[in-house]
Amino acid sequence: MKRKIVVAGGSASGAIYCRRLIEVLAGPAGQGLEVALVFSRSAPQVWREELGIEPGAFPFPAFRLDDWHAPFASGSAGYDAMVVVPCSMGQVGRIAAGTSEDLISRAADVMLKERRKLVLVVRETPLSLVHLRNLTTVTEAGAVVLPAAPSFYGRPQTIDALVDTVISRVLDQIGVPNALAKRWGDAK
Repeated sequence: MKRKIVVAGGSASGAIYCRRLIEVLAGPAGQGLEVALVFSRSAPQVWREELGIEPGAFPFPAFRLDDWHAPFASGSAGYDAMVVVPCSMGQVGRIAAGTSEDLISRAADVMLKERRKLVLVVRETPLSLVHLRNLTTVTEAGAVVLPAAPSFYGRPQTIDALVDTVISRVLDQIGVPNALAKRWGDAK
């Protein structure tokens, strides 16, 4: 039985993380996974500004933000994990409040109520007290808050290598084996 993963492209700065996660899941690491996509209203604008492209043709089905018939809008569809990448503090707030006002917040609500893995790749700084309280709320509800904070101990030489240090951690959280980044303690 295939594991099912939802990738939600958020509207915070950091479209490079979303694009890289989709690329990796479309490759050998994603074999045996069923992947579905959804993008926030602002994601195309962020992709244009940061990457010079729009979210385009992907090897996975992409659902509209208002598509309440998307399978992952219901717990009975049995999705195993969801990653919101990049995740704005506004999105964190909507998830913390359980508003389910669009497909991303509804799918996140489903992950939490079904006690399934929800990974929020937050990309904002500095954080206000409101942000910190919302991050505490989603963590207490069962989400994993994974800041898009690259590691440097592997001495990454390119932006892509820095991005991979974050995506490797995301893949670890959703149970996808990978060798994208050097692990702590690996031979130097």
